[in-house]
Amino acid sequence: MAGKREKPEDIVLKLRQIEVLQGQGLSVGEAARQVGITQQSYYRWRRQYGGMSRDQLKRLKELEAENRRLRRAVSDLTLDKMILSEAARGNF
Repeated sequence: MAGKREKPEDIVLKLRQIEVLQGQGLSVGEAARQVGITQQSYYRWRRQYGGMSRDQLKRLKELEAENRRLRRAVSDLTLDKMILSEAARGNF
């Protein structure tokens, strides 16, 4: 059974909470357990979102959305080009 998926904003918040708990002397495993995640999730999230602020996270989301939009536009244009080239050769 799959667990729930955390929002990136929540992930950044939990990473910050773990940093505070580590500053208070807890180990990584104990701090992660207190926040309610596994140690593996902590390390995976730290690798992906470590050191990001909310502004940087918002900018990352915007860039990913723009990248998706541009990829879709390129694929549509490539398909149109292929259709037109086949029609020009007379293979329709």
